[in-house]
Order: sequence, then structure tokens, then C-alpha cells
Amino acid sequence: MVFKLKTTYSERPAMFRSNPLGFVLALLLVPVVIGLVIFLVWYLKCISTRLELVGNDLVLTEGLLSKERTELDITGIRTVKVYQSLLNRMLNVGTISVFTAGDDAEIVVSGLPDPHDLRELINRQQDS
Repeated sequence: MVFKLKTTYSERPAMFRSNPLGFVLALLLVPVVIGLVIFLVWYLKCISTRLELVGNDLVLTEGLLSKERTELDITGIRTVKVYQSLLNRMLNVGTISVFTAGDDAEIVVSGLPDPHDLRELINRQQDS
């Protein structure tokens, strides 16, 4: 018997919204072929990163061919830091940093859409 936990949150970094100026610059460089390379690398990085809240675990999965998976129990999370520049706030994306007992962040993901929603979900699950 296999139990499937409910996924409360699942997002990948956004390409355009996380860095619109870089997107426009890469678009301008497409005729020189460098822009295509930039888009391809950027796209692969975005699709190979996923942050999920599954049950009581925050799970970061990175990688295309080889995978790295970081799982944190919600009860062990001490601080969730959200950074948004002015442009990030206007486009509703940001950088999430999740801290446990140490001084260094266990999980850092840039360009996530609706970063405050994840912070609120973590706080709600910690309170219950």
C-alpha cells in the first residue's frame, strides 16, 4: 500500500518575471546566436529546479540528469526570509531563504513566484 502525501505548494523559478532586463537583453542577442544559448541555459536551470511543500516537508529538487534533493521538516525551520527588489515586488517574484539551526540558509531559491504565499503556508503548518 503506497501513501501519497498532499502537495500544498509546488513552483519553479519564473524566467521572465525573475529577471525581465536579462530576458530582454538575451532576446536582443538572439540574432547573434548568443541569446539562444543564454535562453537555453536559463530555461534548463528553471525547469530543473522545483520547490514543494509536501505534507510536513519542504522539498527542493535540483538537476536534470543527476538530481539533488533537499528535504526539511517544517518543525525544524526557524526562519523563512523573502527578498524582493522593487522590480521583483512589482512582478511578484522573489528569493526565498530557509534557515534551520545554523547561520547559513539550508535552501535558497531565486525567482519564485508568490514568495510570501510559501512563507505563510510554512507559518500556518508550523502553528498547527
